Amino acid sequence: MSRFAFASLTRLASPLFVLLALVLALPALAVLASWLQWTPQTMDLLREMATTVLPDYAWTSLALCLMVAAGVTVLGLGTAAAVTLFDFRGRAVFEWLLLLPLAMPAYVVAYAYTDFLQFSGPLQLMLREAFGWRGALWPDVRSVWGAALVFTVSLYPYVYLLARTALLERVASLMEAARLLGASLPRRIREVALPLSRPAVAAGVALALMETLADFGVSSYFGIQTFTAGIYKAWLAMDNRVAAAQLATVLLVVVLLLLRLEQRAERRMRFAQGRVSRQGTAESQPVRLQGLAQWLAWGMCSLPVLLGFVLPVLIMLRALAGAEVELPWARFGDWAWNSLRLGGITAVLAVGVALLLAFAVRQRASVWNRTVTQVVGLGYAIPGAVVVVGLLLPVGWVQQMWPGSSVGAWITATSLGLVWAYLVRFCAVALQSVQSGYARIPANLDDSSRMLGVTGWGLLRQVHAPLLRRTTVAALLLVFVDVMKELPATMVLRPFNSDTLAVVAYQLARDERLGEAALPSLALVLVGLIPVVLLSRTLNHKPA
Repeated sequence: MSRFAFASLTRLASPLFVLLALVLALPALAVLASWLQWTPQTMDLLREMATTVLPDYAWTSLALCLMVAAGVTVLGLGTAAAVTLFDFRGRAVFEWLLLLPLAMPAYVVAYAYTDFLQFSGPLQLMLREAFGWRGALWPDVRSVWGAALVFTVSLYPYVYLLARTALLERVASLMEAARLLGASLPRRIREVALPLSRPAVAAGVALALMETLADFGVSSYFGIQTFTAGIYKAWLAMDNRVAAAQLATVLLVVVLLLLRLEQRAERRMRFAQGRVSRQGTAESQPVRLQGLAQWLAWGMCSLPVLLGFVLPVLIMLRALAGAEVELPWARFGDWAWNSLRLGGITAVLAVGVALLLAFAVRQRASVWNRTVTQVVGLGYAIPGAVVVVGLLLPVGWVQQMWPGSSVGAWITATSLGLVWAYLVRFCAVALQSVQSGYARIPANLDDSSRMLGVTGWGLLRQVHAPLLRRTTVAALLLVFVDVMKELPATMVLRPFNSDTLAVVAYQLARDERLGEAALPSLALVLVGLIPVVLLSRTLNHKPA
């Protein structure tokens, strides 16, 4: 491409990027714009919601978030401290085993534990037969505490990852300095390690709570009154778009506040010194555990892996093996193809957008380019329920103004609306991966390339693309897996006869057909292992 052609494209880049930002930000903007439709009926509706369902949604969501925050903090920080501050047999294995619950969608864990722990489940039946007990042996798992347990064992790796990184990179030398000053091991942990890991824990908890608030599968399956379940109930059951939009606004504001907390915590994590090598004096190495202390460390690290991955997989395998009906293998191929097709299309488009944005910022870090990048980066924090409402609201407005318009058919009867919703949510995943790859490419490499006559898109094609190959493949896989597991947006926006593995697993589990639901659920777990393996290899990679 000539320099003149590249210069022409560069001049068009900023308006195109602004248009891209508007397209990806449309759902959030539409939800906020719904408040402009203020009428006496809207006021009556708000008053009715405030006196009926809104308090239940608020208190249930608050209680759930508090329990999840406490649970992921204890499990995430406890396991991170165990594998970084202490040395025991099997520690290296636990470092990657503790990542396995990331492969389990929370709704799959919910299906497994409901079947296993309910009144008619195998565990209660076995205990009643063995000891002659009668009645329910514990409260129904389909409750707020049951949902909190599911989210805790599924989402604690967010805290584990960030806390482990903080402890590895910032604590070793300071723990050694505290030891030389005479501080005992408990005091070093209490006054050095834990305070330094506090911003990382806050960031991990914020991420876990964003996932909790965005969830639809667990809350709907358990029948608990959260904001996400309320949004779908208002839209689909009550056929009230205004109520759904206003509930979506409340959820969006809460999630954005959590995102702000996570970003602030990340900035606080940067105050510390640069990376500290794990190789140092013997005193700065992890404390060796033996005897009872080693058993306690094994128990601390084994419990979340068992609860968050091993037991759900075994329960699902048991249900699959004991299925009394013939499994729909032929239809499973259709479900898998729909999931693979949507995941592949979205992954390619999201990575393409991410590469263009990252390259544009690399070439010219203008206000427009940085703003568009930040807007796209916010997408992952927007819950799927909010994206659905935000896409369907403008469709309704267009159809009211132009009844003969076919916009609604294009959005809801084809894959266009679904891929659009996926891009709103998951472009941020691809962008973060590509930007991390660009951060490792020295800026002077671009200068050297320009001196050799490689400029414009040739710089991206000949210089950046080979260096970004690994991060681009990682971005493709991450977006692909996220799309495969996405449930809320797919439930509403999928075309007819285009069910995906996630949707079918939810529908079969909701109908108490767990044996049939186990097949698509286990397929999702298998796909979810791909990013976990990549992440484990990245964490264990030791630079030369």
